[in-house]
Amino acid sequence: MNFRHLIDYNDISGEDWAMLIDLANDIKKSPNRYTSECKTKVMATLFYEPSTRTQLSFQTAMLRLGGQVIGFSDPKNSSIAKGESLRDTIKIVSGYADITVIRNPIEGAAYAASLYSTVPVINAGDGSHLHPTQTMTDMYTIVREKGRYENLTIGFCGDLANGRTVHSLAKAFSYYKNNTLYFISTEALRLPQYIINLLSDSGNKIYIVDSLEEHIAAFDILYMTRIQRERFGSVEEYEAQSGIYILNSEKLKQAKDDLLIMHPLPKTDEISFEVDDDPRSKYFEQAENGLYIRMALILLLCENYGYKITPPVYPMPQRRFCSNARCISNHERYLPEKIKRSGSGSLCEYCENTVLN
Repeated sequence: MNFRHLIDYNDISGEDWAMLIDLANDIKKSPNRYTSECKTKVMATLFYEPSTRTQLSFQTAMLRLGGQVIGFSDPKNSSIAKGESLRDTIKIVSGYADITVIRNPIEGAAYAASLYSTVPVINAGDGSHLHPTQTMTDMYTIVREKGRYENLTIGFCGDLANGRTVHSLAKAFSYYKNNTLYFISTEALRLPQYIINLLSDSGNKIYIVDSLEEHIAAFDILYMTRIQRERFGSVEEYEAQSGIYILNSEKLKQAKDDLLIMHPLPKTDEISFEVDDDPRSKYFEQAENGLYIRMALILLLCENYGYKITPPVYPMPQRRFCSNARCISNHERYLPEKIKRSGSGSLCEYCENTVLN
């Protein structure tokens, strides 16, 4: 296995992804064979913001593998409320647990945590940036339902600016060829440019549109997302965007008989209740699939982790600061400067979509 942490789905090689799919399929088929695989392991779940499916899915995954779970679901009940740095939290937790799952509202937090962790770190969502295990769930569902990742027409609809699930899944399709991707949103909720550039460079066809009805007939997959109230600065801003895109049975009359309807959940009013009973809707099966792929991920990371780390030493040389106020490097000032090239520009390696100043 060629990755030590899971920060981004695109960290996984094709060979490793095939191994994870095979293992998840076997776990789903014969779960009793795996009930003691992690019986000596402890997983820490550090959730700095609310979660239902992701947190419960990870906890259930570890428990079904025979392991134990520690952690918190509210930072107010931890030393973070006293001002403890992310670095110190991760160093302490690494001494208690064999694997750490972290969700944080600050972009790049999981990557920053991995710099100081002596055990595997799994990104369970970092602000509006990425959500790689949801992408694993999505890609696992797609291959089970469609049998392929190429020659597909996919519609992504909703909050594409703040939707980390969309960002991760769209990036994943940069691995594959001959796909046509429609991104359906209002102007204010468009997909970040760095993802558009990545997909364009990979040779896929991309359309930025604002109508679901006009294009739904072409889709093999429709990935609906909610308008995320928690990402807006005011109720007025949220209400200006909510309720614009609603999938209902009337719109589905125009869709293919084998359309795959997906949603990362939770859903609010963007999918009418009658759509839940449509056989093309697979979002509840999608959520269940997340359990098996996360079990496979935990199992492989715990089995194969044997790396030594050399954490950055403070104080750091003078560095540039990221222009993105939501980037972890602007909240934890001890972090080293991390830059990567993308096309003709330089990107912050923590939050990825922001050019450094």
